[in-house]
Amino acid sequence: MIYLIITVYVMKLKKNIKDTAANMLTAAVIHVSGYEGRDVNVSCSYGEGYESYEKYLCRNDCGNSDVLVKTTEAKKNKYSIYDDKKRRVFTTTLSDLSSVDAGKYWCGVTRTGKDTYTEVRLEVDYEGGSVSISCSYESEDQHNLKYICRGKQPSTCLQQALITSDNTHNAQFRLTDDKESRKFTVNITSLTQEDSGSYLCGVHRNTGLDVFSAAELEVKGQAVQITARVRLRVFIVPAVLLLILIFALVMYKYKCYKVQGMFDIQIHALNSLHSQANTHIYIYIYIYIYIYIYIYIYIYIYI
Repeated sequence: MIYLIITVYVMKLKKNIKDTAANMLTAAVIHVSGYEGRDVNVSCSYGEGYESYEKYLCRNDCGNSDVLVKTTEAKKNKYSIYDDKKRRVFTTTLSDLSSVDAGKYWCGVTRTGKDTYTEVRLEVDYEGGSVSISCSYESEDQHNLKYICRGKQPSTCLQQALITSDNTHNAQFRLTDDKESRKFTVNITSLTQEDSGSYLCGVHRNTGLDVFSAAELEVKGQAVQITARVRLRVFIVPAVLLLILIFALVMYKYKCYKVQGMFDIQIHALNSLHSQANTHIYIYIYIYIYIYIYIYIYIYIYI
């Protein structure tokens, strides 16, 4: 009699240990990510001794109406389930994902009393699809280099170009140039939300006057929006060139004053000096205007 009581107690103790182990297995949150339009697998493990028990996947409070699929029916709507009893892992496949599928799920194992659950967090991202950005140019730019870059900095756009008309395609970008319609188009494939942002279409000119058009690309799920903004003209002159120009102006002014002093000594050249002085004034005005315009453009575009 005592032996029988001890045996029953040991069996209950083993059962409690087994239940505790099963609960420990379900303590961690499972993180799963997938892409819209694709399938994703959610795999959940369970403890020894539960191979023959019913398993299921559910949402919300896991009531009867919240159960998406269970091992007794294997497939329901976009959900299918498979129980690998040797590995003690059951896997649920969610087909044709959409953004509404993102959120919290529960892997459940039916037990007498209270079922055991494992929390699952599913993230659904968007990948795929394509978009085209078209940029027009002038007739004199037909044979010039075309390119596109990310960001809003014209000064570094060519150096950071994603693609150019000299290298027309890579893994994600393809550039086609329609010279008849004077328009080049950049096609972007395998879009993700990380592709959202500002882009600059550029046409390189050997004179230093590169032409840009800006666009904003926004990727939201399967919705792709492109907002074209106003066309810009950017005169790209290095800062070093500006310093050289200022230095040349100072030297020119110094020489003019020096020459003017020499002519002041000669009374018979006063009329000629007056004419040259007026010419010098006009030259100064033009140079100052040029420097002012350049500084204004530089500050507006680059800063």
